[in-house]
Amino acid sequence: MTVPSKPIARLKRKLTVEVLWIYVLAALASEGPTYAYNVRKIIVDRFGFKPSTVTLYTVIYRLEREGLIAKEHGEYYITADGLQVLKQGLCMISSMVAKVSKVAGIDATACG
Repeated sequence: MTVPSKPIARLKRKLTVEVLWIYVLAALASEGPTYAYNVRKIIVDRFGFKPSTVTLYTVIYRLEREGLIAKEHGEYYITADGLQVLKQGLCMISSMVAKVSKVAGIDATACG
């Protein structure tokens, strides 16, 4: 039996492009201050997907307006609030995976 690819493609989009903010915050948390164009490179190298430039810059500007990242000398860095939101987001994702795994009776840690 072949696994349907459309649901997996939709899930991939939902977990990447549609929550790009979490990848931006993670990139800045791991790398420290860096330029916006380098954030895209980090996402490609570390997470394996390539967000569009316009989408990435839109997310970066929104995160800055919300106080989750800040810019100094052209470089962006994660703020204390941004780090807290990143932790909350990761906990939410982890919790949801654990709940779905438990209900389905599937060990999600054994994927691959």
